[in-house]
Amino acid sequence: MSFNTHLDRRGTNSTKWDLMEKLYGVSPKDGLAMWTADSDYASAPCVIEAVRKAAEPGVFGYEFETDSYFESIAWWMQTRHDWPIEKDWILTTQGLGNAIALCLDVWSNPGDAAAIFTPVYHEFALKIEKTGRVVTECPLARQGETYVLDLEDAQARLTGKEKLLIWCSPQNPSGRVWSTEELRAVSAFARKNGMVLVSDEIHHDLVFPDHEFVPMAVAAPEDTDNTVYLTAASKTFNIAGQRTGNMIIADPDLRQAMSKRLTTLDYKPSALGVAMITAAYSPDGAAWADAQIAHLQTNCTIFDEGINAIPGVKSMPLQSTYLGWVDFADTGMTHDEVAARIRDKAKIAVSQGPTFGAGGETFMRFNLATQTATVEEAVRRMQEAFSDLQ
Repeated sequence: MSFNTHLDRRGTNSTKWDLMEKLYGVSPKDGLAMWTADSDYASAPCVIEAVRKAAEPGVFGYEFETDSYFESIAWWMQTRHDWPIEKDWILTTQGLGNAIALCLDVWSNPGDAAAIFTPVYHEFALKIEKTGRVVTECPLARQGETYVLDLEDAQARLTGKEKLLIWCSPQNPSGRVWSTEELRAVSAFARKNGMVLVSDEIHHDLVFPDHEFVPMAVAAPEDTDNTVYLTAASKTFNIAGQRTGNMIIADPDLRQAMSKRLTTLDYKPSALGVAMITAAYSPDGAAWADAQIAHLQTNCTIFDEGINAIPGVKSMPLQSTYLGWVDFADTGMTHDEVAARIRDKAKIAVSQGPTFGAGGETFMRFNLATQTATVEEAVRRMQEAFSDLQ
């Protein structure tokens, strides 16, 4: 199956397509769903086959995490990211949103604060607030067509109540791939200020050529006693609906604290989720993931060229992910005016920039993990919706 084979996801209980009218006012009848981060094409054949094999007996009883599951995760991290890990370090959670909430639960208390570098994935702030903690925003600095750290500014924003630093690498929404030096600086910043570092690395497999993802554990191995690493196959292989992710915790004390919490909550992973991850993290899965990168690069090129042709609109060049981060600041329009045009004229559901925190006020995020024809149609609609600017 090609990445460009059309799949009609309407009426399939798809959050992305079947809830976009309720959430964004865009009808699935003639609208395009380009908001939440899942893909519009089928997962890797090896993953689909694993589901078929698991379902074939017709028995869905209790199962457990197999050695092959842990071995596949360790193999993937070693072969794809040059990151040697031990099987005992791997814990399984109900996705990385759940993992972040658990980290807040274990290593902070209500009233404490957690730091984030914005603009960043909106669920970070939501999870912090939902758990009764306080968000400390540390804005990234714009430098040309990307973002850079401003740790001096970040230091000045800390209140002394921060217990965790929730970090995003590669960065969502901008697709920024951080250098080893930057990662080491962030890790040192967390330790200096007494914060447990939670490094969300869910997009680590979606990195474009000429850029290299470095795991935080590889960049700053001396800080493994202060860091929790979050990974998942969900974005890479379009299996987010299985709600299965991993915490990789090298430090025995940190790992024991989290293991105790998982045991208290009586959490066990989905059997299908385990089967899908085991199949995904394989040579066949790696070949499919590489082919996907080439497809996404094509989509990004088409999108950037088309969007950048609209006066006053600029798509930030992606180094990773499939999430186009588009700045409308130079149009002179307010956020509400831009949102109305995209919703009512282009009929596209997109993620709203202000939800990503400070620095996202003039942006919108577009999901490009779809068929190339859909990206081309989105560009056409956007150019038409803003045609008066040309």
